[in-house]
Amino acid sequence: MSNDGGRQEIHHRQVDLRFYRRADGLYEVEGHLVDTKSHPFRRQLADADLQSGEPLHDIVVTLVIDEDMLVHDARAAMRATPFTVCGGASETLRPLRGLRLGAGWNKRVRELLGGAASCTHIVELLGPMATTAFQGLAPQRLARINAPGSEAERTGKVNSCYAYSEQREVVARLWPHLHRRPPRA
Repeated sequence: MSNDGGRQEIHHRQVDLRFYRRADGLYEVEGHLVDTKSHPFRRQLADADLQSGEPLHDIVVTLVIDEDMLVHDARAAMRATPFTVCGGASETLRPLRGLRLGAGWNKRVRELLGGAASCTHIVELLGPMATTAFQGLAPQRLARINAPGSEAERTGKVNSCYAYSEQREVVARLWPHLHRRPPRA
């Protein structure tokens, strides 16, 4: 980004989220978080400064899921962290195995991994990773919603977000029988 208005970048957080199909029929969603400073930075307890652009955090989290969004495996790689002990957080994801990505995911993740139970940055990544998986599986989900006999899935989609409001054009065009006219002002 440019230096408009006298701004000077101090910190840069990059979050990269990707979804993969595996040869064994499962899927992986990967979250990668990198924090850098644009100036030398002394971490607490460190003997030397991190240089400009050197990662303070470089964390990769991987969830292995199936088409029903059930977590088969969860792992983390702590490539760069402010403290050596942070590397132990890579072993804290076992409680996610057997959970399903969906409603209540973020709350459950915070219950299981919040505070000192895991790494704050891992917990931060797990929310957007779930929505990335949701987008990655969109073709399968849309096929189920549009299949004959899937009225419950269609009804469940209505009012799930702004676009799918029962009062908006998307629902009117996709499922006219579920559309409701907005009240008159």
